[in-house]
Amino acid sequence: MTPPVFDEAFRARLTELMVWRRDVRRFIPHKPVSPDLVAGLLETAALAPSVGNSQPWRFVLVEDADRRAKVIANFERANKDALSDYSGEKARLYAGLKLAGLKEAPVHLAVFADEGTGQGHGLGRRTMPEMLDYSAVMAVYGFWLAARAVGLGAGWVSIFEPETLTRDLEVPEDWKLVAYLCVGWPEEEQATPELERAGWEHRRSVDQQIIKR
Repeated sequence: MTPPVFDEAFRARLTELMVWRRDVRRFIPHKPVSPDLVAGLLETAALAPSVGNSQPWRFVLVEDADRRAKVIANFERANKDALSDYSGEKARLYAGLKLAGLKEAPVHLAVFADEGTGQGHGLGRRTMPEMLDYSAVMAVYGFWLAARAVGLGAGWVSIFEPETLTRDLEVPEDWKLVAYLCVGWPEEEQATPELERAGWEHRRSVDQQIIKR
């Protein structure tokens, strides 16, 4: 098979895709997403690299209304607890942030790392077993970019009691929650992160993130 040639125009578009990939929490209500489209995005996500070719990601589409209600209640409890960690201006800002689109998003996707998988025969995990989790994160990012490329928004919600969520979804005990994504058609599209627009935190320059030894 002849490898493709990624020209300058493609590289520029790829960078543009990454610039416009946002953590979306505001979705157009009641606008469905085709199951076939979601299935195609998951196929793309599964092209991610993984330690020892273990492919530890496990995708759980949460469609049951009762389970979704438990997920939302879980978030609301954890979010209330998180607010108590802040005071003053930060507490005021936190209280005004929209940190999940769980009620509006037509698609709920939980991503787990199967820490009990035998696939890959342990290669690359002896000294860094967390590589299984990192591999699942790579699949999440692949899904995120592929979703943005078709106009969908994805929001990564991390304010949960993970043990409770795992129990409520009735997945195997050796599956570790890596991400919970709310997915749908965004109300708006921005190149600047919402947390930056809200005054919570600003992006650091790349120069501040590079250390030479």
